[in-house]
Order: sequence, then C-alpha cells, then structure tokens
Amino acid sequence: MSPSHRGNAAAGLLDPDEPPAFEVVNAQGAGSAVLVCDHASNRIPRRLGSLGLAPEQLADHIGWDPGAAEVAQRLSAHLDAPLVLSGYSRLVIDCNRPLANRASIAEQSAGVPVPGNLGLTAQSRAVRVEALFRSYHDAIDRLLDARSHRPSLLLSIHSFTPSLNGEQRPWPVGVSHWRDRRFAAHMSTALGHRVDGVVGDNQPYPIEEAIDYTVPVHGEGRGLHAVMIEIRNDGLRTTAQIDAWTERLAAAYREIEAEVVKLGSFPASI
Repeated sequence: MSPSHRGNAAAGLLDPDEPPAFEVVNAQGAGSAVLVCDHASNRIPRRLGSLGLAPEQLADHIGWDPGAAEVAQRLSAHLDAPLVLSGYSRLVIDCNRPLANRASIAEQSAGVPVPGNLGLTAQSRAVRVEALFRSYHDAIDRLLDARSHRPSLLLSIHSFTPSLNGEQRPWPVGVSHWRDRRFAAHMSTALGHRVDGVVGDNQPYPIEEAIDYTVPVHGEGRGLHAVMIEIRNDGLRTTAQIDAWTERLAAAYREIEAEVVKLGSFPASI
C-alpha cells in the first residue's frame, strides 16, 4: 500500500482533476502520535474563483497556516505518525470551527472582507460542508477508529501570525489544550528546554468548545489526550527554520511520550 492516499473529488464543488479535500500520509504509522493539520492549504476550488481576494491575501495567514503543513509532514516521518492534512483554504470553510460558529465560513478575516462568502444560500454552505469539512473529519475518524486497539496521542499542528489587530505576540510557540491539560503541560515543559522565549500556555489561542472543533471532538471527545501546537510563522519562512522546528517538536514529544501514554485514556467528554 502507498504511504499516502487521497480523498476522492467531491461532487458539486471540486472538479475531477482538482486535488482532494484531504490527504492522509503514513496511514499505517506505528508511532503513538497522530497528527492533523486543519489549515494546511490556501487552495480555493476552481468553481469559487478566488473568493474575491488577491493572491497576496490568500497567501497570507488569513488563507491558511503558513509552514504548518511542512512541519506536520516532516514530523510524521520523524515520529512514524499518521497525518491528515486539509486540502483547501480555511476561507472556503474552516475545518477547525464548529459549523454553528460564525467563522465557519468567514465573511471577513482579520479585518479583510471575503466577498465570495457573502450572501451564501443554505445549499451553497451545505455543499462546502459535505465536500470539505465532512470529508476531512471523516478521514480523521476512520484513522482513529482503525487505531482503537493501541494508544494514540493527538497533535493538531498550526501556525500563527506575529501580530494580530495591532498586538504583538511574543511566544515563539504555544501549546493549547481543552479541559485536560496534562499532555499540554508535559509538552510545554519539554519545549521550554528547547526554545528561546516563553512557551505560550493556551496561547495565542485557548481551546474552546464553541470555537474549536478538532481537539474537542477527535481528542477528548474520544477520550484521547490531545494538544494544539501553534508555531509563530515568522519562524517558518525557510526550509532550515521548518527543519529546526520539526526537530524541536520531535525531541520534545519523544521526551514525554511514555509519560503521557501511561496516563491512559479517559471517559469521552462529548
């Protein structure tokens, strides 16, 4: 079997020759880590044009998490971990937002209007949900279902912009958690030995059930220990920087892996 396989084109939104809604890398990975990358791509389905945005806007952080996919792919190889990557921009539909959240299909992001998301019909929204959001999360469910007989620790890989709404964000990396912080506490301590600066504790974003989907649903929702790793994207601009962050994350994870696995699973939260 190939080390990676791709989801099928989604009728109603993606043309048959377009990339799929998700990609699974190293599905049979033997490590305990399971990686996901919710904002891996800034691609827009051909049928939606550019959503009314300029190329430089789509290339910015509002369109995706720059560098996150590259870190996740390298980390998958380092840890022999399966990885699920989203295939399209968060501006088409955000794979880390509950569908009831207004930012699920954002009409503006960081003050930038998204013309192609204005005035959508219920049917137009439903097509995006089924083609991209459901496809991606169903892939994560299938992967975790197949691993139910062995320990799995979920890491959701993201990047963040150095400043937002005029506020500087000093953390080179952050580790966020939902209700159970034990995995995050171990990971933060291990990363703290390997980075210059303070590791963000639930920074730059805390995980909240009304705002976040992946960790609450696929992590604690299944009784799995889970964290969201956020790397400041000015540290992900070159291949050397991406490699360095991969090494730090891999080393930190290996240091605490056995301790977190020993914690065992816990009753599902949702």
